[in-house]
Amino acid sequence: MALLINLPGARLKISEMPGHDIITIGASAGGVETLLELIPALPRDLAAAVFIVLHVPPDAQSFLPQILERRGKLSAAHAVDGEPIHKGHIYIAPPDRHLLVDAGQVRVIRGPRENASRPAVDPLFRTAARAYGRRVCGVILSGNLDDGTAGLAAIKARGGVAIVQDPDEAMYQGMPRSAIENVVVDKVLPLREIAPALVELAAERVDEIPEPALSKTMDIEANMAEMDPQAMAKNDRPGTPSAFTCPECGGTLWELAEGEIVRYRCRVGHAYSVEHLLAAESQAVEAALWSAMAALKEKSTLARRMLERARERQHAALAKRLGMQAETADRHAETLRQLISTLEGHGGDGQEALVGEGHSPKVNSSQA
Repeated sequence: MALLINLPGARLKISEMPGHDIITIGASAGGVETLLELIPALPRDLAAAVFIVLHVPPDAQSFLPQILERRGKLSAAHAVDGEPIHKGHIYIAPPDRHLLVDAGQVRVIRGPRENASRPAVDPLFRTAARAYGRRVCGVILSGNLDDGTAGLAAIKARGGVAIVQDPDEAMYQGMPRSAIENVVVDKVLPLREIAPALVELAAERVDEIPEPALSKTMDIEANMAEMDPQAMAKNDRPGTPSAFTCPECGGTLWELAEGEIVRYRCRVGHAYSVEHLLAAESQAVEAALWSAMAALKEKSTLARRMLERARERQHAALAKRLGMQAETADRHAETLRQLISTLEGHGGDGQEALVGEGHSPKVNSSQA
C-alpha cells in the first residue's frame, strides 16, 4: 500500500512520485568524446529518458545514435517528431533540427536557429523545463562559447537540477564555464562522476508541489522554437527593441535580460547570446572585407584590360587615368588583405564536423 503524504490541497502517493526522469544534455566541440565516456556509464535500467543535443553541421550525416548504442547499454536513436517519451531510451537531435520536449512526446522541428545553431541546446532545455519543471536535470558538457547557459537558467527557474562538467577537465571550457558563471548550478563534476549523479537523481523522488511559475518570456520563446505562428506574429515581444539587427534575417533584435544573462531575439525567432552575437558580427565584418577586396581586385583587372586597349588606340590620357585607377584599387586591396590577416577571430561554436563515420579523433570507421 502506497504511503500518503498530506499537503495543502493534495494527497500524493510516494510510489507514484516521479524522479528526475527527464535528463537533457548539451554539448558542442569535444562532445562526442565526452559522450562516449558518459553514456556507457549509464545503466540499462536507468529510470529516466535522455535527450541529447550535440552541435552538428546541417548537412552532416550523423552516426551518433549507432555509436552510443553500440558503446552503451541504452537504446539510442535520432528523435522522431511526435514519438512518445520512454524511460531507458536516448533521444538525439538529428542534423538541422531542434530537439524539443513536450508533455509526453518529443518534438523535432526545423525552427529558427539559436546561437547560429540548429540543433541548439537552449530550445531543448527551455521546452523540457516548461513541460516537466522539477523533474528535469540539465547537463552541460564540453563546448565553445555559451549555448545552453540560458536554457540551464530556465531549468533552474522551474525548480530543476543543473549539472556542469568541470571546466578544468573539459576538452573545450566555454560552455561549462559560461554556465557556472551565469547560473547557480547544483553540481560541478568531473565527467566520471556525472553518470552516477544522474542515476541517483533519477531514483530520487521529486515532490509534486507546484513548480515556480512559468515566465511569459520562457513560454513565448518555447513557442517560437516550435514555429508557433501566433508567437511569431505577436507584437507584444519579450524584452525591449535594441539597436542591433539579426545577422541572419536583418530584423530588429529585442534585448532580453534575465538576471545576469543578456540575450537577443528577432521577430521570427533567431536568438543570440551576447557572445554568439559578437561572433556573428565578427564573421559579418570579415565577409564584408573579403567582398570589398574581391570588388577592388575585379576593378583593378578590368581597368588594366581597358588600359591595354587605350594604349593600342594611343589614347595616352585615358591610359594614364586607367593606370592610376588600377594602382589605387590594388593598393586598397592590399590594405584590406593586411587588415583581414590581423583580424582577431572571436571563435566559433566548434560544431562537431564528425558525427559521421571516421571523422572523430576517437571514433574510427570500425566503430561507426
